[in-house]
Amino acid sequence: MSSLFSSSIGKKLLMGLSGLFLMIFLLVHLGVNALLLIPDGGEFFNAGAHFMATNPAVKIMEPILGLGFLVHIVYGIVLTLQNQKARGSATYASGKKTKGVTWASQNMLVLGITILAFLVLHIAHFWVKMKVTGSDLLEHVTINIGGVPTEVENAYALVNATFSELWIVLVYMVAGIGLAMHLSHGFWSSFQTIGFSNNLWRKRLTTIGQVYAWFVGLGFALIALLQYLFFQA
Repeated sequence: MSSLFSSSIGKKLLMGLSGLFLMIFLLVHLGVNALLLIPDGGEFFNAGAHFMATNPAVKIMEPILGLGFLVHIVYGIVLTLQNQKARGSATYASGKKTKGVTWASQNMLVLGITILAFLVLHIAHFWVKMKVTGSDLLEHVTINIGGVPTEVENAYALVNATFSELWIVLVYMVAGIGLAMHLSHGFWSSFQTIGFSNNLWRKRLTTIGQVYAWFVGLGFALIALLQYLFFQA
């Protein structure tokens, strides 16, 4: 088993599986964030944040999610460096650059590092304050959950305060575009590693991947922008 995961095929398999897992997480995360757009003073969003913070299944998934990010990052860097070395040798031998390769696929390492930097910023803005240090903005409010008055942290206030600063919104918008570009190649690549590699599936998954990538990336960017505009109104 250890020899499988140390091989090139095993590394690609782990990269693909962790990528698919993270893509599912991104859709769930986007869905929760979309609750910010409901004009109810943040009640729906606070209810969603409370569910994510207290649900036992979600708590179990948190360390698995962290492990998924770690595996994807580490193996992504290793495989990208190996591929660049192989492509460099082939280019030197033939005297020609590889054709038919998208910009995103050639720059997955750069895009990945950019997303990692944004992820650190995102964790500092929200996860650290909600899980470790706390914040005055998280003072409890009472909302109705299933008709029952429930005290929850005011995560909505923390998000609004964060997105009230233009430079943060701009960073999130740039990160959203970078994420979309990363996913536009990563979506197909993940499916390819688990066997969907024939021409028919490649065409379909490439199209689906483009839709998914830009829906998710622009979705995160748009939510940040709209929160900023709502705050300024």
